[in-house]
Parts: sequence; structure tokens; C-alpha cells
Amino acid sequence: MMTSVDTDLIRVLADPLRLRIVTLLAKETLCTTHLVEETGARQTNLSNHLRVLREAGVVETEPCGRYTYYKLRPDVIAQLAEQLGDLAEAARAAADTKRACS
Repeated sequence: MMTSVDTDLIRVLADPLRLRIVTLLAKETLCTTHLVEETGARQTNLSNHLRVLREAGVVETEPCGRYTYYKLRPDVIAQLAEQLGDLAEAARAAADTKRACS
């Protein structure tokens, strides 16, 4: 059984600030101003990270007047969790499988 894990998504989430943003958005929908306050990141830096998350399909935007709110797409995170779960299950199933050295 071959298990495929979305390495691009893992790379996106591996950045500490992006993971912090995702963690915050898992709790509530926030605008850029809230995210600047919560993370202490500069607005331009935060905007660049939000663009990466948006392009990866991890977050979606919701315009509200002059503000843009960001919302986590839980289906994307759940799909990655399922892929990692499948990988763990494959490792459990193959725990006693050992290739002989030649």
C-alpha cells in the first residue's frame, strides 16, 4: 500500500508564523489587524504569509467593509491529517516487515 502525503502543504505549514496563524484561525475568524495583534508580526510580513496560506488553499478570505477576514478551511487540514493517519497505519502494518540485506 503506497501512502501519499501532501508535501507542499506540509512545507506551507512548517513555517512557525504560518502554523501560529492557522492555530489562531482554528479558534475563530480573524482580520489582519487581529492577527498582527496576536502574533506581533509586521503587517507586510503577515500579509505575505497569509497570501501563501491562501494560495495553498488553507485559508479563505471574507471581505467585511474595509477589512479582510481570514477563515481556516478545516477540510484541507482534515485531508492532511487523514494522509498522515494512513502513513501511520501503513507503518503499523509493516512493523514486522524487514527487507533482507544482500
